[in-house]
Amino acid sequence: MGSIEEPGPETNYTKPLGIRFIEYIKRSNISYKTHQIIVLIVTFLAYASYHAARKTTSVVKSTLDPASDEVSLSFLPWRNIYLGQTGQRRRPFSWILGDGWAPFDGSDGTVLLGEIDVAFLAVYAIGMYFSGHFGDRTNLRIFLTIGMVGTGVFTSLFGIGYWGNIHSFYYYLAVQMLAGLFQSTGWPSVVAVVGNWFGKKKRGLIMGIWNAHTSVGNITGSLVASALLQYGWGWSFVVPGLMIATIGVVVFLFLPVNPESVGVSEDDEMDSPRKSGAEVTEPLLTSRTEVKDQPVGFIEAWKIPGVAPFALCLFFSKLVAYTFLYWLPFYISHTAIDGVYLSDAASGNLSTLFDVGGVLGGILAGHISDRLDARAITAASFMYCAIPALFFYRSYGSISFTVNVILMFITGMFVNGPYALITTAVSADLGTHSSLRGNSRALATVTAIIDGTGSVGAAIGPLVTGYISTNSWSAVFTMLMGAALIAGLLLTRLVVAEVSAKIEESRTSRGSASRPEAAVVDAV
Repeated sequence: MGSIEEPGPETNYTKPLGIRFIEYIKRSNISYKTHQIIVLIVTFLAYASYHAARKTTSVVKSTLDPASDEVSLSFLPWRNIYLGQTGQRRRPFSWILGDGWAPFDGSDGTVLLGEIDVAFLAVYAIGMYFSGHFGDRTNLRIFLTIGMVGTGVFTSLFGIGYWGNIHSFYYYLAVQMLAGLFQSTGWPSVVAVVGNWFGKKKRGLIMGIWNAHTSVGNITGSLVASALLQYGWGWSFVVPGLMIATIGVVVFLFLPVNPESVGVSEDDEMDSPRKSGAEVTEPLLTSRTEVKDQPVGFIEAWKIPGVAPFALCLFFSKLVAYTFLYWLPFYISHTAIDGVYLSDAASGNLSTLFDVGGVLGGILAGHISDRLDARAITAASFMYCAIPALFFYRSYGSISFTVNVILMFITGMFVNGPYALITTAVSADLGTHSSLRGNSRALATVTAIIDGTGSVGAAIGPLVTGYISTNSWSAVFTMLMGAALIAGLLLTRLVVAEVSAKIEESRTSRGSASRPEAAVVDAV
C-alpha cells in the first residue's frame, strides 16, 4: 500500500482524478462518510464484475460440450422428451459426438473443461499469495485497475475463439490461466481497501452485506451469459470482459485507497466512533506517524493465531462453493426436474437462486457472528447445516420445480454463509490481530493466505467433479458433504475456545452482579 509510505505533504496529490473532479464541482472537500460510501460502492462493483467474468464458463459449458450430456445421464432413467425454457420440445440427445465446439465436443469434453477449470483456479490460488504480498507494498488502486483490465482482456480472448474459429485446447487453457492470474489481484485488494476505512464494530454485518457482491456477480454473469448464448457463445465472454475492464477504469478514477491518501480523518466526523460517549474502535489499518509499519512476511502471517485453521476450513468450504459455481448449471440441465430437462439458458437462470440464497447466508452469518462475537462458532454451525441441505437437494430436488428452488436457496445460504464470513470479517480480524503489536500492514497478506488456500480447494473441487460426475452425481454430492464436515471439524479447537470464553465471561458477569447485592446486605 504504497500510498501509506508517501510523505505527508504529498498525500493530497494522491487523490484519484474522479475524487478531485467531484470536489471541484462541489467546491468543497468530500466528507469521511462520503468517502466510505464511495469505497463500498466502487469495491462492490469491482468484485461483482470479477465474479461475473468468472461465472460465464459454467453457463457456456453445456454449449461447448453437449455430447457429454448423454454420458452424464447414463445413470438416470432414460427420457425421450426434453423441454426448453419456452416449454417447447428440445431435440433428444443424439448420442453423436461433435455437436458442440471442438476440442470439447469429444468423449473427453467434460474432462477437458474440468482441466481448464482447475488450471484457472490453480493459477488463481498461486497468484493470490503473490497478490497479497504485492498488495501490502504497492498502490492498491493501480494494482486493482491493472488486474481488472487484464481480466477483461483475457476473458474476452476466450470468447474471441468463437469468431476466430479456434479449436486448440492449449489456446483456451493458456487464456484461462492468464485470466486466473489477473483475477487473483481482486480479493486481497478490495478487502484491504475496505479495511482501511471501516473499524471492527459491526464488521461482520457490514462485510456480510458488502460481500453480496460475490452472489450479485454470479447472478449477473449467469443472466448475461445465458441471454447472449443465442447470439453465439463468444458474446457470453466478451461482454463480461468489457464490463470488468470498464469498471476497472472507474476504480482508477474514483477509489480512495485509505483516508491518508485523500487527506481526511475519522476524527473530523461528528458521527465518528471517537466522539464523546461512543465506543472507540481501531480502524483495520491505521497510519502511525511515530512508527513506520513494515509489511508482514508470509511465514509470520501464517503464525498469527487462527490463520491456519480458518485457511484450511476455507479450503473445504470453497471446494463446495466453487463446485456449485462451475457445475450447478450443468447439473441442472442434466437432471430431470419433475420429468423435464431444462435448456442450457434456463438452467443458467435457475442456478442464480443458489447465489440469492448466498446473499442471505452471508448477511446472516455476519450478523450472527457480530451478535455472538463468535466467528468460529458461526462458521462451523453453517458448515454443519450445509450437510443435510446438500443431501436433501440431491435426493429431493428433482421432485418438482418449487421444491428444487426452495432446496437450492437453502443450500446456497448454508454453503456461502461461512465462505463469505471467513473471506471478509474473519480475514479482517486476523489481519489486525493483537500479536502484530500494532503493525497495520498485514491485511492484504493475511487475506491472500486465507483465500489463496481456499482457492486451492476451489480448484480441486471442480476438477474432481469433472471426472466423477460422468459416473454418478450422487458421488459428487457425497464428496461435497464430506468436505463440509471436514470444514466444520477444522474449527473445533477455535469453537471450544470461544465457548470457554463465553462461559468464563458469563461467570464473571454473574460474579460482578452478586457483589453489589452482598455489599447492600453488609450495609444493612
